[in-house]
Amino acid sequence: MVESKLTFSSYDHYSFPSFDEENETKGALDALRWSYEQYDENEIVYACSFGIEGMVMIDLISKVKPDAKVVFLDTGLHFKETYELIDKVKERYPQLQIELKKPSLTLEEQAEQHGDELWKTAPNKCCEIRKIIPLREALSGATAWISGLRREQSETRKNTQYFNKDNKFESIKVCPLIHWTWKDVWRYTHKNDLPYNVLHDNGYPSIGCAPCTSPAFNAEDMRSGRWTGTGKTECGLHQ
Repeated sequence: MVESKLTFSSYDHYSFPSFDEENETKGALDALRWSYEQYDENEIVYACSFGIEGMVMIDLISKVKPDAKVVFLDTGLHFKETYELIDKVKERYPQLQIELKKPSLTLEEQAEQHGDELWKTAPNKCCEIRKIIPLREALSGATAWISGLRREQSETRKNTQYFNKDNKFESIKVCPLIHWTWKDVWRYTHKNDLPYNVLHDNGYPSIGCAPCTSPAFNAEDMRSGRWTGTGKTECGLHQ
C-alpha cells in the first residue's frame, strides 16, 4: 500500500501519477496496477455492464488482480445474451468474485408501486431504482470503483480522466480506457480471443436493458440506440 491514499476528500489536492499513453494498453494496465496497489480488496469494485469494453476491462484486471471484486447491476431486464456471456466469463475467469446485484424491488413490486413498464413512463426513475441505488449499496464501504468509460463514446464523456471525483457516489471513479478507440477495443478483443456479447455483431455497440436498447441508428453516436426517442442519454451512473 502507498502512504498517501487517493480518496474523495483528498482528490482536489492530490498529486496524480502519470501513465504512458503510448504503450500497448494506452496506460490502462498501469492505471489498474496503481489502483489495486492503492486500495485494499474491499476498497475498490469494478462495476461491469459486460459490454465489449467490459470484456477488455475484465481481461486487463485479471492480469493484475485475478480475484478482483466485480459487480453487475442485475436489473432483471437484461438481454438473455448478456446473462449467457456472464456464464462464459465465470468459466474463463473462475477466480473473479462476480456479484449480480439486484434491486430491492422486484419487477412485480416496482409495477405495483410505480405502474407497469416504468422504463417507458419514467425512465430516470426506473434507472434510479434498478441501477443507481443498487450501485450505491454495492459501493458502501468502498473508496473507489472502476468503470470502462472511454472519451470517444460521447460528448458527455470526452473530458473523463483516469481518476475522477465522483460526487454522486462520493468516491473515486477509475477509468483506465479513456484513450482507447472503438478500434482499439475490438483489436484487443480479437487478439486475445475474448468472449463478447453476440448482440455487438447485430448493430448494438452499446448494450443495456432490453426494453431501452435498440440497434444504433447513428454511426457517429454509438449510444444512439439507448433510450431512443426519450432525450435520455445516460442511466445516471456517470452524471
